[in-house]
Amino acid sequence: MDDSGSPTGRGFFTQKTPILGQKLFIVIIATIVLVLAAICLILLFLRNRSSNRLDIGANKTSGLPPPVSSKTGDEREADRRQVKSETDKVFVIGGVSQGLDAESESKESSTTRSESSSASTDGLGSSGWGRWYSMRELQIATNQFSSQNVIGEGGYGIVYRGVVQDGSVIAVKKLLNNKGQAEKEFTVEVEAIGKVKHKNLVSLLGYCAEGAQRLLVYEYIDNGNLEQWLHGSVGPVSPLTWEIRMKIAIGTARGLAYLHEGLEPKVVHRDVKSSNILLDRKWNPKVSDFGLAKLLGPEKSYVTTRVMGTFGYVSPDYASTGMLNEGSDVYSFGILLMEIITGRSPVDYSRPPGEMNLVDWFKGMVSSRRSEEITDPLMAVPPPPRALKRILLLCLRCIDLDAIKRPKMGQIVHMLEADEFPFRVEPRPLHDTSSLQAQVSSNNRAQLAN
Repeated sequence: MDDSGSPTGRGFFTQKTPILGQKLFIVIIATIVLVLAAICLILLFLRNRSSNRLDIGANKTSGLPPPVSSKTGDEREADRRQVKSETDKVFVIGGVSQGLDAESESKESSTTRSESSSASTDGLGSSGWGRWYSMRELQIATNQFSSQNVIGEGGYGIVYRGVVQDGSVIAVKKLLNNKGQAEKEFTVEVEAIGKVKHKNLVSLLGYCAEGAQRLLVYEYIDNGNLEQWLHGSVGPVSPLTWEIRMKIAIGTARGLAYLHEGLEPKVVHRDVKSSNILLDRKWNPKVSDFGLAKLLGPEKSYVTTRVMGTFGYVSPDYASTGMLNEGSDVYSFGILLMEIITGRSPVDYSRPPGEMNLVDWFKGMVSSRRSEEITDPLMAVPPPPRALKRILLLCLRCIDLDAIKRPKMGQIVHMLEADEFPFRVEPRPLHDTSSLQAQVSSNNRAQLAN
């Protein structure tokens, strides 16, 4: 029997079928191909779905600030329920060690967008970075950024006092968009102190970024800054006694020591000056304005950068080479300490030629042994001679032209704290007053001799 007549022969597969008159083997092959294609499509769909879930989970747990959208709040609200892909500028900052990912691209599902908008509205933000504020919320808090609420103004932005809905008082720094400088300072400040908490450093509460606007929200410090109390109109007698001035110096040194020695990578402030030292009602200082800060990793002893800072506070070695390290902050702190002691500005063109530059005048006064004439005349009570002598020597060490010889900020803290309470007298019985007076007189003679 030939193959065509056998039900199991090749003729069986070559028989025509009712399906478009095609032979059986062609139908079988087509069916197998279609089944395999369907299986591949199902597997691909499942794989993409799993990848999307992983991406969403990573965004929820990475600790990153929420994406910075170029849309306004109303536009984002209208798009919340749409599934779309958009290019955002996302600040990718892990700890204090990473910088800005300038052109990050983010794809969100409608669920993720709804959660992000809800978090922004509720003020939850991402963990550790403070909350996200809408522009409308900050406009209401500052009365449309009224000039009456301005509490500070500088080259890179204006600071406003604001009151949010829960009654909390905040300080809002609206950065000026000068050729992208606002973007840079916004990134640097969040990068430097986004997660840093220290009693002598101003806390960053949150931020706002809508369109080209960049704003930073800080805790509000209600007693102005050190520059205002040293050089403003405070009357014939300054409220800044010697003890208060030393308290401010010690607190500022502690804050800078934490930036230099308590963080990894360390943070070099680069703009230490009296106007950046905020004061509360108890004269506790808080270092502010980290817009010029630089991060210095453990493998680097310095970074080379464009020279920036405030005239009169910048160290000569940094100004001449552009090589920046923590020694630059130490020099600036030395100038600040001189300013605290003398009540004089680092550069004052209203003074006679020999007194315009604080450093030159200060060194001349010390070398000629006229220390008692150095202190601020607005202080009602002069400092103890021994304490003054120690602080004058510390100032000179901080501004040493050889950066290697300058002390570290941690060492400066110890030097300042050594004289925090230099003349503590234990209570004596009344009958012992004569011996106490004799001892005090002896101590005074010894100090004058020194």
